[in-house]
Amino acid sequence: MTKNIKELEGIESPQKDRKFVEALSRGLNVLRAFSQGSVILGNQDIARLTGLPKPTVSRMTYTLTQLGYLSYSSQLEKYQLSSGVLALGYAYVSNLKVRQLAKPYMDEFARRNNMSVGLTCRDRLYMIYVENRLPPDASMLRMEIGLKLPMATTSAGRAYFAAIPDDDREILRSNMVKKYGDRWPEFEPGLEQALSDYKTHGFCLSLGDWDRNINSAGVPVFLQDGTVMALTCAAPSYLVTAEQLKGSIAHELAMLASDIESLGV
Repeated sequence: MTKNIKELEGIESPQKDRKFVEALSRGLNVLRAFSQGSVILGNQDIARLTGLPKPTVSRMTYTLTQLGYLSYSSQLEKYQLSSGVLALGYAYVSNLKVRQLAKPYMDEFARRNNMSVGLTCRDRLYMIYVENRLPPDASMLRMEIGLKLPMATTSAGRAYFAAIPDDDREILRSNMVKKYGDRWPEFEPGLEQALSDYKTHGFCLSLGDWDRNINSAGVPVFLQDGTVMALTCAAPSYLVTAEQLKGSIAHELAMLASDIESLGV
């Protein structure tokens, strides 16, 4: 049976809360449905992904279209995200001060180590790229801004998971257990190793866990407002070995995070 978006992303419904606007939550879940792979969806597709009744979905898609967040193809009788969503995302990224200040530091790291280096933030059980810098002569591993990475298998996600307070980590762990179900034993060892690596070395690794051909390291970045982000560097495993990552590159990445934190963002 196909899972809906709450099951896919490990989201628990909030307890009864007078301040919580259920209609708004449903509308946002309709928008989130477009992040599950397909860029064009019909009402029936959205109902399946969100678990919402089709009449509710029809009202939501109509309203979101009128507001400019969805566009409708009468030929296909389906919807896709519109420029209103892009405008919101761009406003967030463009106003992210740490992204602008970190760019020259990230460029130097990418050039020196011949690796891509990215800055990510958390979205539920995923990490999202808000910046990605490449060495001058490389076109590989070009991670687009907005790309979502699973927390459980990526070095960025593991670094975030390892760095947050224990109570927050247990909430994420519980949600991942629900998300992955019977597959959880596949992911738990990597997260436990990440906790050990972060405690011992200050960084986390993903050695072919997200993509069997990619080696990467991740470290947290602590902003002054309490936000935790994650830096990650990655390269094909034939270019950068696990030994190279552990030996020097991951330690350099940790120093890069410290440099960014010292900027006072």
